[in-house]
Amino acid sequence: MDRTVETSRRRFLAVFSSLGLSGTLLPGVLWAQLQAQGAGSVDAAMIRDAAALAGLAFSDAEIDAMIKPVTQSLARMRKIREATIPNDVAPPFYFSPLTPGMVVERRHRPPRFAATGKVRRPANLEAVAFWPVTRLSALIKSRQVTSLELTQMYLSRLRQHNARLNCVVTMLDDVAIAQAKQADAELAAGHDRGPLHGVPWGAKDIISVKGYRTTWGSGAYKDQVFDYDASVVEILREAGAVLLAKLATGELAGGDQWWGGRTNNPWRLDEGSSGSSAGPGAATAAGCVPFAIGTETGGSILSPSARCGVTGLRPTFGRVSRYGVMALSWTQDRLGPMCRSVEDCAVVLGAIARPDGRDLSVGGIPFNWDATLDWRRLKVGYLPAAFDDAGRDADWKRNDQATLDQLREMGVTLVPLNVPDFDIETVQLSVEAAVFFDDLLRSGRYRQMTNTGRADRFRAGRLIPAVDYLQSQRMRSIMMRELAAATAGVDVYLAPSTLGEPRPPEGADAPLPSPCQRHSQMANLACYPGLALPNGFAASGAPTSVLFMAQPYAEARLLALAKAYQDATAFHLRQPPLFAVA
Repeated sequence: MDRTVETSRRRFLAVFSSLGLSGTLLPGVLWAQLQAQGAGSVDAAMIRDAAALAGLAFSDAEIDAMIKPVTQSLARMRKIREATIPNDVAPPFYFSPLTPGMVVERRHRPPRFAATGKVRRPANLEAVAFWPVTRLSALIKSRQVTSLELTQMYLSRLRQHNARLNCVVTMLDDVAIAQAKQADAELAAGHDRGPLHGVPWGAKDIISVKGYRTTWGSGAYKDQVFDYDASVVEILREAGAVLLAKLATGELAGGDQWWGGRTNNPWRLDEGSSGSSAGPGAATAAGCVPFAIGTETGGSILSPSARCGVTGLRPTFGRVSRYGVMALSWTQDRLGPMCRSVEDCAVVLGAIARPDGRDLSVGGIPFNWDATLDWRRLKVGYLPAAFDDAGRDADWKRNDQATLDQLREMGVTLVPLNVPDFDIETVQLSVEAAVFFDDLLRSGRYRQMTNTGRADRFRAGRLIPAVDYLQSQRMRSIMMRELAAATAGVDVYLAPSTLGEPRPPEGADAPLPSPCQRHSQMANLACYPGLALPNGFAASGAPTSVLFMAQPYAEARLLALAKAYQDATAFHLRQPPLFAVA
């Protein structure tokens, strides 16, 4: 390398580091190197050096021909980087979880809920803290309790137990009291907004609430306040639900560690609640909220639901608007309910699954819940290679087998399915997160993060070329078709939770993905709906969990079978001993 190129290289590295983009030089540094020169145009030596860093080789003639278009592209990129793009602006293209040949129901039908039977207010109102939404709703509608009374009881429990759980970021007493009083007044006037009218809930702290902090779990955003509500907040308010608090999220929607510390598992306070919907999982499991809204990009609803023993639904991509919610991946992010029971998930999803005209990935495909659906007529599959994996934790493996045995005892014929052997390495999450957090890196605010190492992934994603990003999405489409073919013969299928997988020793190389992990990654990237629900307990006393899965937009069938299993086993009715109500 001659002196001129070496000088350019060193200048590039210095500027690259000052931008907070230091790290391994991956493909994609071409544009970053050109920016580092600070010149309005480029020359052949700069292109040759940048190409070498990116692993590319061009002839002298090809390089000479590139100088003009590269200079023009650099000028366009500088204009883009000078622009201010609001957080709520997504790219103008929308991912679809449907693959060729998939058929979904498009006719809207009225929901059918199971009968709750007679409910009676207990002498101690706190005894209803663990009641499902359906019974709380019946209690309110029968005028045995007011929304205000319920709201005050849950606010009290949040305050009482938060010191041990660390699940609350911001209490919203004034909002909750005002909404509860309005709910009571409307019901007294004969205006019933539906099954969530007067029922309290909690929101994960990447969901914006107008005028209150939305910290995204990060020290870099501790004082962030938006002047608008997320669509899901508006929709639930219109349904009459009462918002109690902003609940903890792992920093920038990762894990259970946030700027306020670790959120703890109500069943075992010595371990985290998993994440990143850490607060929603812990608060729901501890009877501090009747339900919560979590978000998932790569396991952030299913994992904390499994760890905390709640029933958590990751809906199909495109079911629920993400407007006003922090983005990690515009082609993977989903919002979903974390509840006490399967039917609670159906109630909440029925309220929030509708287009809002803002998140254009949300279509009009109906969610037609029918608690009377004959689940015995469903074709049900399972993944024998994942369930039989000898490396799984013994407690989880035992309870998984008991789940399969229980379903067979109920009359279900389980059809074996195979997970496609597909290379699932993708780059879209890294790239899309790098786009959303580009300003965090460029401004230097990443230094205020609680865990600055989290920014490394965003740095790496910034260096992946657009060509490779789109090629990765095309590979994703191929994988989706293979998974669709593998699951086409069943209405619902079962998979084990990845929490039952062994963790490699500290410092050891990561093992090849197990059948369970491979399926989890594929189903997540394909944006399949999944439901985590408790299926027993480990020797430690902590719950274990199993997954009910289905192809896109088949939540009604998935929930119908899961409800039948849950009704037969009742594991969801147990309460964490430290938070139980006598």
